Amino acid sequence: MDEREEQLEKAIGKLPRVRLGVLPTPLEPMERLSKELGGPPLYIKRDDLTGLAYGGNKTRMFEFSLADAQEKGAEVILAGAAVQSNYCRQLAAACAKLGLECRLMMRPVRDADRETIQGNAFLQRVFGAKVTVLEAYDRAQQSEAIQAEAARLRAEGRKVYVPREDDTVDLDAIAYAESALEIVRQARSQKLALKQLYAAALDTTQAGMVMGLSWLQSSIHVRGFCPLPNETDRFDEMTWMANQGAKRLGLDVTLSPSDFDNDDSYVGDGYGIPTEAGLEAVHLVAQTEGILLDPVYTGKAMAALIDHVRSRKLANDEPVVFLHTGGSPALFGYVEEVLGKGM
Repeated sequence: MDEREEQLEKAIGKLPRVRLGVLPTPLEPMERLSKELGGPPLYIKRDDLTGLAYGGNKTRMFEFSLADAQEKGAEVILAGAAVQSNYCRQLAAACAKLGLECRLMMRPVRDADRETIQGNAFLQRVFGAKVTVLEAYDRAQQSEAIQAEAARLRAEGRKVYVPREDDTVDLDAIAYAESALEIVRQARSQKLALKQLYAAALDTTQAGMVMGLSWLQSSIHVRGFCPLPNETDRFDEMTWMANQGAKRLGLDVTLSPSDFDNDDSYVGDGYGIPTEAGLEAVHLVAQTEGILLDPVYTGKAMAALIDHVRSRKLANDEPVVFLHTGGSPALFGYVEEVLGKGM
């Protein structure tokens, strides 16, 4: 075993953890998609197969953050995101599995988010989460509402845990340092000289992946594709998360904003609003590989990869891996957009 791999594995192994996912996830070829595009060999890291609640990247993260919550005696987990949040779908399932009360305060992205309960919004409720849909999309107002609800519950004597606070968000990044370790080992076992990794990411997933690969001295370059517009501070935030995670693990590695490659040019009209290229990617991958992407995250990141292959930005003799972070249940909340109005 490589010495740095062993050190990373041991450092992660010292952290409190609850087992929620099916790990490691496979690293598979996408031969038909590669042939269809006439590009380099394409591979996919199947973190859509982490097992819990239709899978996804957040399941890895909850193994650490909810272990922290349990150690702190939490009985209520309080969080929030967009109505069709994959994070909240997996959180609701993880809480159900661990016997924790889950409360979600969700912001609507589209009119449909106020009018229908479908996709992730449906599953959150099936898992027993207590869901409140806020009036506005405004993220600052949502954060204030979450903090106010936490204060109210604590005043009632409830022990509340809010994930992704400043002192714990690096636990989510550490989960993806472990995924980096899996990819390095799987690539070696499959004799793949990976140089490029594409992913839908803007914070913890990319922070952890870059931190892990940096510690492992891997030559894999991570290209993240931001699902949100105007996130100008994302490079500083990823740097901070990665360095905080490395410090927690006791790893002598320090990153700077220049270590992060993150592109927001494939967002389109905004978060949660499908793009034509993203929808094409959803259909193409489904019909060549039998793999489901989603129109908010992975579809847009795959659109970037497809565009880079078609425009010859990638060497044809260098294999590329796409990190599938999950999200397919959101498809059921976007049926008309995915199939078109003439469906």
